[in-house]
Amino acid sequence: MTYDAIVIGCGGVGSAALSHLAGRGARVLGIDRFAPGHDRGSSHGETRIIRQAYFEHPDYVPLLMRSHELWSELEESASGTLYHQTGLLQVGPPDGELLPGCLESADQHDLAVETLTGEEVSSRFPGFAVGDGLAAVFEERAGYLLVEQSILTHLEVAQRQGAELRNDETVTGWQSTGDIVVETDRGRYRTHQLVVTVGAWTARLLGDLGVELQVLRKYQHWFANDDPRYRADNGSPVFIHELPTGWFYGFPQIDELGVKVGEHTGGALVPDPSQLDRSLDTDDQDRAREFLATSLPGVTGAATRYSVCLYTMSPDEHFIVDRHPGEKNVWFAAGLSGHGFKFTPVLGEVLADLALDGKTEL
Repeated sequence: MTYDAIVIGCGGVGSAALSHLAGRGARVLGIDRFAPGHDRGSSHGETRIIRQAYFEHPDYVPLLMRSHELWSELEESASGTLYHQTGLLQVGPPDGELLPGCLESADQHDLAVETLTGEEVSSRFPGFAVGDGLAAVFEERAGYLLVEQSILTHLEVAQRQGAELRNDETVTGWQSTGDIVVETDRGRYRTHQLVVTVGAWTARLLGDLGVELQVLRKYQHWFANDDPRYRADNGSPVFIHELPTGWFYGFPQIDELGVKVGEHTGGALVPDPSQLDRSLDTDDQDRAREFLATSLPGVTGAATRYSVCLYTMSPDEHFIVDRHPGEKNVWFAAGLSGHGFKFTPVLGEVLADLALDGKTEL
């Protein structure tokens, strides 16, 4: 049997691509080396921020608008809420990268954001401290997505629409014979179109792209909290801070684990994601703890959990979504550089368009 499309890697983007391909009537197979909702790659750890006033570049905003529409559609098939609107508080120097970038995107695309002084932040969001020389932008429509549940929902929708899914199966290579033959540790599969969404394993399967991708080890930390000012159900927002010590992001308390914090900057290079050291980096945890002591001082420093995820960095930290330069029927998304999850439904739609039509309106 020959499939219309095979998707290698069924995490954030791959699960969405599988769903969109199946939804368009394609005979499609998804292959993943791990079980659904796993914690081996980039898309896990309960929550990811979703926002629209995108400091990275205004060109992302139309994709984010479409992504919001697709998240709403996906929620209709979910067993619970995937997108939780808490608002996003972004803090940094007025002449830095974060706040000017947010305001530029908001201005170009007529997005609703508010600029706040440090005093206004303390009044509106008690418990958040803004240092001297810093200001803030608040985006009311922003919030967080439930990561694992979103992936599982995309996969459930895909299978309901006829997609096949093979888990715990490792792709060892692929070759072009007019069609594409995908080889795994269990067999061989033929397809007209191949979609590769393997994150940190991209260089292993698409090593001849001519673009260097670096994989970084990143930590997410949870700290105990008994202060109601930092609870999502009490109006606490998600947050991003650009500080002299680094860029930090986090989430209000949504469960018994407390407040979640991570550092967006830094990270150790990972030569082989299959051999990742997942032990606790106490220096990284201390940096997160110090950030909380400065910016959310009411949160206790008692750690309750940590997890390790992977950033696959492109040279300019922008996404690469394209056709393989040497193969007309191989498509991929790579180098999402630590800010890709909110885009997963629209990137899945783009990849389905490219694989089936050779182009996309997006």
